[in-house]
Amino acid sequence: MNPVALLTPTYGRDLEICTLLCESVDRHVTSFSRHYLLVPDCDLPLFAPLASERRIIIPASAFLPDWLRPLPRMIQRKRRQFWWSLRAKPVNGWHVQQILKIAATISLPYERFCILDSDIVFFRDFDLSRFQYPNTIPLLKMADAVTADQPRHSRWLETSHQLIGLPTPPFPAPDFIGHIIFWDKQTTRALAKRIEAVTGMSWIEALCRTREFSEYLLYGFFVENDESAALRHSDVPKTPCVSYWDDPTLSKDELTRLLLRANRDDVAFSIASFSGTPVTTIREVVAESDAILASSAATRLSELAASC
Repeated sequence: MNPVALLTPTYGRDLEICTLLCESVDRHVTSFSRHYLLVPDCDLPLFAPLASERRIIIPASAFLPDWLRPLPRMIQRKRRQFWWSLRAKPVNGWHVQQILKIAATISLPYERFCILDSDIVFFRDFDLSRFQYPNTIPLLKMADAVTADQPRHSRWLETSHQLIGLPTPPFPAPDFIGHIIFWDKQTTRALAKRIEAVTGMSWIEALCRTREFSEYLLYGFFVENDESAALRHSDVPKTPCVSYWDDPTLSKDELTRLLLRANRDDVAFSIASFSGTPVTTIREVVAESDAILASSAATRLSELAASC
């Protein structure tokens, strides 16, 4: 059996929350091979203390072509770093993180990958042995979740189909974007080859020229439309992660209520870093998570007993 590897593209501004992710992985996640942190070259010293026997810090340049280079940090827009080339308009760090997920999955010596964003925190044990190759892996597919009134998703839906040579489906369409996402190496290689066959250029150049794309929509729709890839996956309507995608900062009480939404299959939560929720607040709730969840379970049992 070929164990699963963990992938986390990250950067300096997410160091504190990524540190919490790593601590929670070490505490709760088992049966994986390596945890790779993919970081901009200039951030390598910041992340070096997180390296361990099973955690490897890799510079972005290891996976990017020579023609795509980072601009100096002082040249930023909305505090985002950009990469430039003579082949396309500059792309920002969010685009590069998506490219790194694909490139690392193709290049690293494992068949299965679990992609973890920096802002994920595990609060329960998560055994990855059942996702090892050649077992099937879950493909998050939320039916009818992309609608015409979602401008960014609508655009990503269009570009994803253009890149893999398919007609854009009507609305509502499925969504494949979430947390704790599993990818397969053979599928990712086939996806890259499809993009190159359709666009007539390298897949990285095609993505840089497109700029508005979603790696998860690309992967999901490719699997849906490729018979061999579909056999390696099993559709699931949700992932085992409670996600908060909104802007407002969460208080400790609000974060506790979010944790209480977890069902017994959830193993992690994710608070979008742009919400500005302090990592100290997240740490406090994580430290109390066992008691919070135990209290919630006891309440549910009491309610069930009362209803009988």
